[in-house]
Amino acid sequence: MKKRVTLRDVAAAAGVHVSTVSRALDPKTRHLITPEVVTHILKLSEQLAYRPNAAAYSLKTNRSRTVGIIVPDITNPVFPPIIRGAEDALAQQNYVAILGNTDGSPQREEEIIETMRARGVEGLLLASVKARDTVVDRLAAEGVPMVTVNRRVDDPGTPSVVHDERDGTSRILNHLVGLGHRQIAYIAGPQDLSTGRDRYLAFEEGRAALGLEPDANLVAVADTFNESAGERCAEELLARDVAFTAIVCANDLIAIGAISALRRHGLSCPEDVSVTGYNDMPLADRLLPPLTTIRVEQHKAGHAAAELLLEALSSPPGERVARHLVLPVQMIIRGSTQAVSPRGANRKPVKGKSPARRPGTPARLSPV
Repeated sequence: MKKRVTLRDVAAAAGVHVSTVSRALDPKTRHLITPEVVTHILKLSEQLAYRPNAAAYSLKTNRSRTVGIIVPDITNPVFPPIIRGAEDALAQQNYVAILGNTDGSPQREEEIIETMRARGVEGLLLASVKARDTVVDRLAAEGVPMVTVNRRVDDPGTPSVVHDERDGTSRILNHLVGLGHRQIAYIAGPQDLSTGRDRYLAFEEGRAALGLEPDANLVAVADTFNESAGERCAEELLARDVAFTAIVCANDLIAIGAISALRRHGLSCPEDVSVTGYNDMPLADRLLPPLTTIRVEQHKAGHAAAELLLEALSSPPGERVARHLVLPVQMIIRGSTQAVSPRGANRKPVKGKSPARRPGTPARLSPV
């Protein structure tokens, strides 16, 4: 077998000391030597197919150059772009990521974090946190570098990268009211997560600002951010026998589930009920109908969170500053929303069957 090329081999080929090679190969220290020497050493290292020995580096420096990324559900299309953005930023500093999936379980989250720490990760990017998270509290007390992404915790001492939930929800409501909708239902996300809670609070603030009457019967709360929760909540709204012409959903997956439930009752989107999502997940424009939603910068969020973490890793514990970034959002209007017909009038379908209704007629069904 071919012998592994070492720093000494590169140094011998370049005619310099091993420490010079080490500095040239490290982006943080290569400024200490001349550009010509750096270029020469980088070229030789490529020719010799030199690859750093991570185990040796870790033993020597007590640093692994690895970061843990923890997400609640890798199958949710929102998270892969976040992971990719983080990896792109980490690679610029020769860091690699280890990925963990919690399935929304706090116990699983704690187990993954402990496993990662045992393997020597230097810091954590957390997309799985709850608003009040005891695991994060303990990590903060122990001085573990970490940044939350897409979600945040209530403790301002933990850095975060999130999106402007208030602005996004306000844009959705203004869009629907502009189309003539006044009877607007809402399917909220889990209230123990910052995304679910903040978007729901923004909905309540937004409809009050627009003069819409508050109605608890127009709100259903999902226990998870997925399609099945969206279906269940849409069924719940329909069973309440309350009229509505639009449903605002806390994310795109919930919106997909809601549209599926409407179809089971013979209701069409957007002819009978307009539906909106949130996140603009990949392929949201390929749905039938294409989904009106709020676009969040998923890749940018992951990239920015990794940069904050790298910043923390390069600072002494006593000098770290908890920075909080709020990224802008964008309204994306597609085919799942349309104007309310001025001829629409409440009509209550017979139990178990939905008669044909004119576009714009508020959805109003008896329990089935």
